[in-house]
Amino acid sequence: MSNVAIIGSGFSGLAAACFLSQEGHDTSIFEKNTTVGGRARQYADCGFTFDMGPSWYWMPDVFEDFFAHFGKKTSDYYDLVQLDPGFQIIFGKNDVLTVPANEIELYDVFEKIENGSSIQLKQFLKEAAFKYDIGMRQLVYKPAFSWFEYARWDVVKGVADANIFSSVRSYVRRYFKDKRLISLMEFPVLFLGAMPNQIPALYTMMNHAALSLGTWYPMGGMYKIIDAMNDLALSLGVSIYTDATVDKIDVLGSRATSLQTSIGTIKTDAIIASADYHHVEEHLLEQQYRNYNEQYWAKKTFAPSCLIFYVGVKKRIKNLLHHNLFFDADFDQHAKDIYEKPTWSERPLFYVCCPSKTDNSVAPEGMENLFILVPIASGLEDTQYIRESYFDGLIKRIEEQSGALFSEDIIYKKSYCVSDFVTDYNAYKGNAYGLANTLMQTAKFKPSLRNSKVKNLYYTGQLTVPGPGVPPSLISGQIAAKELIKYFKTKTHETFI
Repeated sequence: MSNVAIIGSGFSGLAAACFLSQEGHDTSIFEKNTTVGGRARQYADCGFTFDMGPSWYWMPDVFEDFFAHFGKKTSDYYDLVQLDPGFQIIFGKNDVLTVPANEIELYDVFEKIENGSSIQLKQFLKEAAFKYDIGMRQLVYKPAFSWFEYARWDVVKGVADANIFSSVRSYVRRYFKDKRLISLMEFPVLFLGAMPNQIPALYTMMNHAALSLGTWYPMGGMYKIIDAMNDLALSLGVSIYTDATVDKIDVLGSRATSLQTSIGTIKTDAIIASADYHHVEEHLLEQQYRNYNEQYWAKKTFAPSCLIFYVGVKKRIKNLLHHNLFFDADFDQHAKDIYEKPTWSERPLFYVCCPSKTDNSVAPEGMENLFILVPIASGLEDTQYIRESYFDGLIKRIEEQSGALFSEDIIYKKSYCVSDFVTDYNAYKGNAYGLANTLMQTAKFKPSLRNSKVKNLYYTGQLTVPGPGVPPSLISGQIAAKELIKYFKTKTHETFI
């Protein structure tokens, strides 16, 4: 049995730990923060319970597949409910597109907006389902060390048929003309961290996730997933240490031998780094052991950071759903402010999650829990003055669109932005979502899962394959664990240093 140290307890770190422990390896997780979860942490204050990061539960099959590896189901750990409507996009006070859970009802919504679009939607979703099957069954579970991993006729043909060389923007416009429908169909790829004209059309498989598989919510909050994974890991024998900052990876020859941490020196036979890839390379490894230099990272296209507000309101707010997208501004201008000339946008698009619409446990009775998120460019100057000025404008727009005045009823507020992502997660430039899934940052073009100079050091998480998002992070942890397990099997008869 080998000792494995995992740096970081986010989705990918916990997933990797479960797979390694199941295979009989003595696995330990070292987490710098007080609680596990990484970006998916949760905190409570003044009677409100806030998920700090992820708030969308898409691709339920990925979660079920994960727990099934261990003979479990999500229902063994949390109560999952489907949201209906799934979400709404607010273009103006009297211009709201509500997305029902039922596809037949969705066809009716489309048809009322654009004549003939329901027929187009059926074909679009059929192709999206095909792409989802290709992407999730044949592409994302590969380590992407070589293009030969994809050198099967069915995979190559599937990728070609999935329009990988077209952009989401051009592909969507083949089917729909109305700007509102285009916005709806382009919206899911915003989680992938780039403008729709830079994301391969393969990723319209996200429309299958959003519109066909549905939007779900684990009662108690997204942290219930972390709780479940934490419980599973402990049941498998994983040791988890919080308040345990890793300061250095010790390397002898071509192997990592130990971690220098705030709780002491930890001897190990192998390491999986679930922490920020750039931080691990630049701050935990000596220069000669790094996969990439600083220039490499500077040239990468990063997904946005974000400005988040956690807000408690002592009354109910009408006309808000669980998930609300405020598209009452110029999408292209906001995108340019993020990707082309990074700056604080004068009138950004933003997102409001109101989980108290579904879950009474996250707010005191008769009150509302708001999570407000504004995508911004990574690396922007982050000051309290900027945060406050943005907050006032966002609340005013929510009031205008909802028709409910509540600014005077706000009894709790906490902000989170670029500097917090750096402090809490060592995030490169304070990024929130990792690398953008552009064509030239897909599969083998992503930072490698494996350290080429330190043979028993692997990476996992949003900066490597398959990419940003909760389901991809779960998958990333599984891939890294399986690759390390393969490594151990090739070293069965060797003595570890």
